Amino acid sequence: MMEKKKDGFQGQKAIVLPASITLQYCHKNPVIAGAYITDIGYYPKARFHYRVRQKGIDQHILVYNTEGEGWVEIGDEKYEIHPGDFFIVPAGRNNCYAADEKKPWTIYWIHFKGAVADAAVKSFWTKTGSWKGSVRFNQQRIALFDNMYKHLERGYGQDNLTFVNMMLPHFLSSFFFDVFNDTDEEDGSQDIVNRSILYMQENIRETLSLENLAAQVNVSVSHYSNLFRKKSGFSPIEYFNHLKIQKACQYLQFTDLRIKEIAGNIGVEDPYYFSRLFTKVMSISPKEYRARFNYKM
Repeated sequence: MMEKKKDGFQGQKAIVLPASITLQYCHKNPVIAGAYITDIGYYPKARFHYRVRQKGIDQHILVYNTEGEGWVEIGDEKYEIHPGDFFIVPAGRNNCYAADEKKPWTIYWIHFKGAVADAAVKSFWTKTGSWKGSVRFNQQRIALFDNMYKHLERGYGQDNLTFVNMMLPHFLSSFFFDVFNDTDEEDGSQDIVNRSILYMQENIRETLSLENLAAQVNVSVSHYSNLFRKKSGFSPIEYFNHLKIQKACQYLQFTDLRIKEIAGNIGVEDPYYFSRLFTKVMSISPKEYRARFNYKM
């Protein structure tokens, strides 16, 4: 029979912020009240680690596993947890989780609260239909965690707490959106949308059709269009035009190129069409944009 153990793992570390601190400062500080940490910790090779909360708690929980295995039950949902997996336990939800006895997990975990945190957790479920996700390992994510932990070790001064909790949304977003995905690398592990965006950036001077873009990632036009819109919120061509206008903004800000030359540099032959497209996207004409935001020294 598996022994159940809550704490006591070699190399473990954890900080539980005093309730008086989170209530009197974090909850009332408008800068960080939307999302703030209440507990944070790291359990390496946590054999026999076990948690059960029949009524849940009033904080959300994120647990990220970098090594080993385990499992989690959240309400009626059960998930196996492998390296690279993470799970979210929403506030108030009954839950139970444990490390695998033979291959115990190594986990980074945080408890967090706030209205922005509530919305982010709800959004994750709406987007994925699951409380489990997976991200590729990236040292930047671990460094961000270590930075938050290190500063909390220094105490609960108001500036220190504000600094730490302003990092929290970035840390959460690294799981919800995998912001540390190495999209600059051209390898087969990238998803279709990221590879397509990289292709758009590299061919900003070209006129690409929907068929061109779908063929580049070797999928059908309909599947590509649906996948791209689902992930980005825009059609592929609309997104490509946004990238073109973004590049045009840089030319307007930092060069003396004429409007016609800028249009040509982003693959738009008709300068009048370019001006209309620019105005539609930026709500200001190219000429007005240059006058307002020209940073050329």
